[in-house]
Amino acid sequence: MGYLIVTTIMWSLSFSLIGVYLAGQVDAYVSVWIRIALAAVVFLPLLRLKAVKKSEALQLMGIGGIQLGLMYIFYYQSFLLLTVPEVLVFTVFTPIYVTLIYDALKKQFNPLYLVSAFVAVIGALVIRYDNLTEDYLIGFLVVQCSNLCFAFGQVGYKYFKESREEMAQRDIFGWFYIGALVVVTIAWAIWGKAELPTDPTQIGVLLWLGIGASGLGYFLWNRGASQVDPGYLAIMNNALIPAGLIVNVTIWNRDVDMTRLIIGGAIILLALFIHSRIKRKTVKS
Repeated sequence: MGYLIVTTIMWSLSFSLIGVYLAGQVDAYVSVWIRIALAAVVFLPLLRLKAVKKSEALQLMGIGGIQLGLMYIFYYQSFLLLTVPEVLVFTVFTPIYVTLIYDALKKQFNPLYLVSAFVAVIGALVIRYDNLTEDYLIGFLVVQCSNLCFAFGQVGYKYFKESREEMAQRDIFGWFYIGALVVVTIAWAIWGKAELPTDPTQIGVLLWLGIGASGLGYFLWNRGASQVDPGYLAIMNNALIPAGLIVNVTIWNRDVDMTRLIIGGAIILLALFIHSRIKRKTVKS
């Protein structure tokens, strides 16, 4: 759980940094490629080629390609269609996807975990439901594609690690970034522009997003995801919303209804409490 909390704090900056400094100013595919390339540079030296089989390496590349590569492509495009608060609104469905995908992979269905995930969604909606722009349907669909990729990737990695607990994550995680880099390189070659940012602030933001948020962040998040049950994982996905809003308010002074922020945050905490009770009863039975 601690890994997820630390990563949530790290990622709380990302929404505003992208929305304020990169969206509409730096080509989305360039931004994504730089982020993932920097993350790969951090972890490739740690990669042990003999730590996994070829089939397992391909699985890790596929997980990284979806969770990080495809997700970022949709994610950055959404900031061209929506405001930062709207992107935050539309991420509230990720916990539902996490729960459903995990149950599908395990060939089971646990409706009680779905209840706690829905409670977390209600909390997030209370925080950030606002007057949305009229032409937001396409943006909504793009964000849902991003959410699905993020949910599938973290659940896929959790499923992968559950049967391979002896593997040290630092020895294999480089494959995750290789897969993501392959996906975004193809996307940049097809749709992107050959323009690199020159503004020092934008370069600094990309360095942080690449090495910190993408590199260390995804390593810690997936490590945490592999250690908690899907209910907690689903709920922690929505903890990003109040964290992102707090950063938005304190640093960029964006208007936000503090009453709704407090009430929504309390509901998300209630979801964690409900889940803990459900888990306790499940273990006892």
